[in-house]
Amino acid sequence: MRTLYHLWLSPFSRKVRLVLDEKGLEYDMKVEREWERREEFLALNPAGKVPVLVEEDGTVLADSNAICEYLEDVHPSPTLIGGTPYERAEIRRIVAWFDGKFDREVSDNLLYEKVMKRFLGLGAPDSEAIRAGSANLRTHLDYIAYLTVERNYLAGDEFSLADIAAAAQISAIDYIGDVPWKAYEGAKDWYARVKSRPSFRPILGDHIPGLPPPSYYADLDF
Repeated sequence: MRTLYHLWLSPFSRKVRLVLDEKGLEYDMKVEREWERREEFLALNPAGKVPVLVEEDGTVLADSNAICEYLEDVHPSPTLIGGTPYERAEIRRIVAWFDGKFDREVSDNLLYEKVMKRFLGLGAPDSEAIRAGSANLRTHLDYIAYLTVERNYLAGDEFSLADIAAAAQISAIDYIGDVPWKAYEGAKDWYARVKSRPSFRPILGDHIPGLPPPSYYADLDF
């Protein structure tokens, strides 16, 4: 059985979980507390970061983009990076947007300040960082709505890795109740469709001890 080393609220771990489930691949999950810097884990990924996927034959893959591209190559059906060269470029552009810009401007501010600091005992959250993350989140929700005005999904008419990368980030923020859905109907409509996919059910079933999600988190009609 392949094994995924992950953290529950790591958007990049969630991204790989969604790809594995979209492709119908079986896997076990092991929670890896990155901050412990275990020698056994560092031997798998010297960067010391999740996600790491270990295949059944012992092949080790690290970095969510590398893992997702590998899975697309080895298990091409259903395709998640398909279409014309331009369409594939657009998928990768949007993946980079959410993996980079969204993670830096939103997730680093909200998840780190509200969750990771608590688990690591690093003191009170930085209120300025939280305000910045919340303001930035609204800009990204507007962008999601803009992209889906004339598209079924973020990168085009077909569900793709672009939607997975975005939903992985959004779902982690939604777990801590920080997404103002009522003010962003366009983004909410897109997320409702993604959230309804079978691959999303395990994500919606996540429950971190001592940190329960809001009551609407797993509700498909939110």
